[in-house]
Amino acid sequence: MMDYAAVRHNMVESQLRTNKVTNWRLIDAMDDVPRERFVPKQFSSVAYVDEDLLVAPGRYLMEPLVLARLLQAATVTEEDVALDIGCATGYSSAVLGRLAGTVVGLEADSTLADAASQTLSDIGADNVIVVSGNLAEGYSRQGPYDVILFSGGIPHVPPVVMDQLAEGGRMVAVLRGPGEAIGRATLWVKLRGELSHRVVCDASVPSLPGIRTETAFQF
Repeated sequence: MMDYAAVRHNMVESQLRTNKVTNWRLIDAMDDVPRERFVPKQFSSVAYVDEDLLVAPGRYLMEPLVLARLLQAATVTEEDVALDIGCATGYSSAVLGRLAGTVVGLEADSTLADAASQTLSDIGADNVIVVSGNLAEGYSRQGPYDVILFSGGIPHVPPVVMDQLAEGGRMVAVLRGPGEAIGRATLWVKLRGELSHRVVCDASVPSLPGIRTETAFQF
């Protein structure tokens, strides 16, 4: 039987700590959350490979390093309320749950949302809830949020989601336009009502569904 704890620790040591992931709370979270519980059983043996993992048709868990770089840039604290857009089976929400005070996972696919809720409950992630809804609309009911994570590539950030970011809030996503092979992991910060942004690193991740290019926000 595979020793998942050992494989998970090797992921942290070989994939994360060697690639500019230095936040100890984040390292501990990713060393603790059982990623194998969030993928189909036939993929559990490869749950910790350094690549995106298919969990449903057209839906993926982001590779661990990209998720870690995004969350590190967001500087999540224990007091934060966080929104995870496109949480799929809930792995990214589980990691966020180890860092933030409260996490809302938003998932368009109700079957995935139900599976995420069950797995999160099974591992004791009591500060995480999962809701179903349109990813492009965010989830204003629990906002504003201190942290917003897009768990997949997007062509732009919908303005309605920008409005759900609290003053002093941080938002992270991988921006990838049509035809672009490589995206840009990006951090936005809201200060005095205005958003500034910077690129964290290059990244290539599968796109989230339902966020259309034609409404792209122009900086």
